[in-house]
Amino acid sequence: MTNSAVEIQASTLAGYADASKLRQVNDQDWVLDQAPAEPHVHVDLGSGIGQLLEATLERFPSLQRAVGLEQSKYRLREAAGRLQRFGDRARLRHADMRSPERMDLSPDLVTMTSVLHWLYPVEQRTFTWVGQHMTQGGTFLLTTYHPAQDQHGLGGEDEIVRDALVALGTGREFVPRLFADHDVMPIATRTRDAEGLRKLLERDLRVVATIERDAVVQVGSAAEYEHFHAATFGDYYSRLVDPGLRAAFFRAVGDAAWRRQEEIGHVSSMPVRLWNVTTRG
Repeated sequence: MTNSAVEIQASTLAGYADASKLRQVNDQDWVLDQAPAEPHVHVDLGSGIGQLLEATLERFPSLQRAVGLEQSKYRLREAAGRLQRFGDRARLRHADMRSPERMDLSPDLVTMTSVLHWLYPVEQRTFTWVGQHMTQGGTFLLTTYHPAQDQHGLGGEDEIVRDALVALGTGREFVPRLFADHDVMPIATRTRDAEGLRKLLERDLRVVATIERDAVVQVGSAAEYEHFHAATFGDYYSRLVDPGLRAAFFRAVGDAAWRRQEEIGHVSSMPVRLWNVTTRG
């Protein structure tokens, strides 16, 4: 049996350029408005397809080098094409921020957007890496999403996935056990609360300020959200169902999102926090 197009998309994380317009790209200018006026070296942690690197290179002529650290080979390949026009000013490196390696980099601007929850529970390793590499007085800009959690630790995307699983025949009361049995930690659980994150950050760095606003996702069809989910979360959640049901699972996710859009006018709404962080001392 061949995989469906959306299953292939999930396995390769394809289509993120379009999918990210629903949520992640909306943070781009908001983040860069907090950057130093004339940064010289920018490192983007979890740089994906290079959208934020492209934006900083276009926005700041002072940038001598913009470096992206990314684990996905598919996203690195797409980023290379996107950034080719910048020549030596743009560099990409394969890296896993859950076990970051020491590098010959001294950025005065470091960013990490829509990534931190994937590093749970070892986020401290990344914060230590930033403290070791960033120039004294440099700026680290970090965004974190904070969906409300239920008593099982599910919230945000987890709720849409729960609705999809119920539509496929899983009893609602059994969904938390299904997550546990398949070793799939709810994304809402992977995102620490603001106070917990502050404590982690301030072991190696100093929080200068935080800004918060609501991130609202709206879609025009079930298919649009189906592809957003596949491009953003890959096959993380689809492990909850048997391989033969994965195409149906992605369709059910899209349908669940569309029901929310029709019923309440949006798919999801959650706080997103922007952290402005610098070195200690």
